[in-house]
Amino acid sequence: MYHRRRADRFRDRYGDWALVAGGSAGLGLAFATQAAARGLHLLLVARRPGPLDVIARQLRHQYGVQVRTLAADLAQEQTVLGQLPAATDGLDVGLVVANAAYAPVGPFLALDAAAAVRVLTVNCQAPVLLAQRYLPAMVARGRGGFVLVSSAAGLQGLPGVAQYAATKAFGRVLAEGLWAELRPHGVDVIACVAGAVRTPGFDRSGMSGAPGMLPPDRVVAETYAALGRVPALVPGRFMRVATRALGLLPRSTAVTVMQRASRDLQPHPPDG
Repeated sequence: MYHRRRADRFRDRYGDWALVAGGSAGLGLAFATQAAARGLHLLLVARRPGPLDVIARQLRHQYGVQVRTLAADLAQEQTVLGQLPAATDGLDVGLVVANAAYAPVGPFLALDAAAAVRVLTVNCQAPVLLAQRYLPAMVARGRGGFVLVSSAAGLQGLPGVAQYAATKAFGRVLAEGLWAELRPHGVDVIACVAGAVRTPGFDRSGMSGAPGMLPPDRVVAETYAALGRVPALVPGRFMRVATRALGLLPRSTAVTVMQRASRDLQPHPPDG
């Protein structure tokens, strides 16, 4: 009964619709699934229509919620400025999860200009445009939530994914600022500063595992539980302790430690 009441409170505060960007796999799918389990209808946005359609059918059947999909590329400005507004016209979007990311692995100087711009567009511009589009209506209603998925990679420089790490630092700081600005208006914002998570992207990385690795469901459950309480969360007790300890080190030492910890990371197709 307690969990049912908690789900009802979540729906009352963040319903009726949740928009999950990057919602076809990994953390995005977990965010969508747990929102549906709490009774929220869904708009899922990702590049590939096939996986989106399969997930939509599953979530409709399992939770009895409405699920709409939009196969679109968040690297295209028109997706956020045109396609998303059309897809959500008339919907009471009370929760937005900015999870889509582009994460090419390798030396920064090996990135071509198009890839470098795409990292900025997907990881920085898209969350900003999502916030500008959907937060004003939440403020007007006096309720709502915005989850920005960051990464422990953004807590210090990280060779091999230098630009990706920098964009994740941007996302965390943005969420913290919005948290302070929007709290008085009844809107909750949080940065999910995820550590190692067993996602399809991580499986493609060539690493067999990492200390403190969590399943996506655990990361999402902790993030939703913390929404409205703190501006940023590092899910998992181990990762919280590890990141605090890393923060006590000189910056040069922290970068070296993270470089050694990720030395087995191999280039893989980036997530979009």
